[in-house]
Amino acid sequence: MGPADRRSTGRDRRSDADVTTTTSNPVTSVLGGKVVLVAGVGPGLGRSLAVRSATAGADVVLASRDRDRLARVAAEVGALGRRAVVVPTDLTDPAAVAALADRIVDDVGRLDAVIHNAYHPPSREALLDTELASVEAELVSSLPALDLVRRCTPALVASGGSVVLVNSMILRNRLPGFGAYRMAKASLLALARGLSVELGPQGVRVNSVAPGYIRGDAVEASFAKAARARGTTVEAIHAEVAAETDLRRLPLPDEVADAAVFLASDLARSVTGQCLDINSGATHH
Repeated sequence: MGPADRRSTGRDRRSDADVTTTTSNPVTSVLGGKVVLVAGVGPGLGRSLAVRSATAGADVVLASRDRDRLARVAAEVGALGRRAVVVPTDLTDPAAVAALADRIVDDVGRLDAVIHNAYHPPSREALLDTELASVEAELVSSLPALDLVRRCTPALVASGGSVVLVNSMILRNRLPGFGAYRMAKASLLALARGLSVELGPQGVRVNSVAPGYIRGDAVEASFAKAARARGTTVEAIHAEVAAETDLRRLPLPDEVADAAVFLASDLARSVTGQCLDINSGATHH
């Protein structure tokens, strides 16, 4: 019997709809009165990070390159009764990042949390098959996160704030390929730990979240491609992957975002230098 044929009982499996209903607002007010910068506002997790921060009571600064998407997410934040400040930004451009930090101070007046979610498409090659120039390009993908935190440090020190860097389950798993990407994410993890050591004495916490598969549009598209290639259904692919997790399901974007909200909040006031894996138990750490 293969993984796709395994079936969990009704007792140990809930549908995504059930999870959405039962965890709709577990974070309400934990970020009340705070300002959160979400850097990297994509259509899946980035949007959820912004909306769940607003649900938790924060005003949200939205930074990424896609102006139309920023406007749509800002409207969702506003519908929750929170302020959204849109700052179109190329997070790989040091001058743009400096302008972003200045804009936050000038227009908002404070900053309590930075959630860095900028995404760099990964190489899927094995390390031994990857040109050194390509490996180097992957490794430097962590530098914009460092630049952003450096620019925001004065405001974070003033508020006793926190940083959450979005990492990846590639840190833990044995997925073949992704060699340079795995190196880059290890570098990002080391960055978070180093910043925790340096900023902790100033009252700023730095943590990471490491999601695995997230059941959103990107993963659904990937599963659809795999289903077509194998002559099966998207649900069968989902069941096969989910069978390798303890919960027998894949996390939703809001569930990953809620973990980041927790780390950004005062509920985690003694948590720093840590990496929280969010993968329904696909790995244990």
